[in-house]
Amino acid sequence: MSKQRIRIFVTGRVQGVFFRQTLKVKAKQNDVYGWVKNLNDGRVEAVLEGDTGNVTLLIEWAHGGPANAIVEDVEIQNEKFTGEFSKFEVTY
Repeated sequence: MSKQRIRIFVTGRVQGVFFRQTLKVKAKQNDVYGWVKNLNDGRVEAVLEGDTGNVTLLIEWAHGGPANAIVEDVEIQNEKFTGEFSKFEVTY
């Protein structure tokens, strides 16, 4: 399978609704590595690396998020795959 690295910015009611923690669980379930964090402007930013199909699943999930989230937009930026991550973590 081909590998992919994506940076996403999720806008809406995405902080304080377990978005980061749920994304971490989904990433681990799908062998996707990287990180996720809250931004000061209310968005959530994440870097996702893994097999293209697994990364795509997480992007699709991010468009809805967890139950209490209200996702308004997901900005997706393709980046060069580096393989630098060995786990997925919530950063602050």
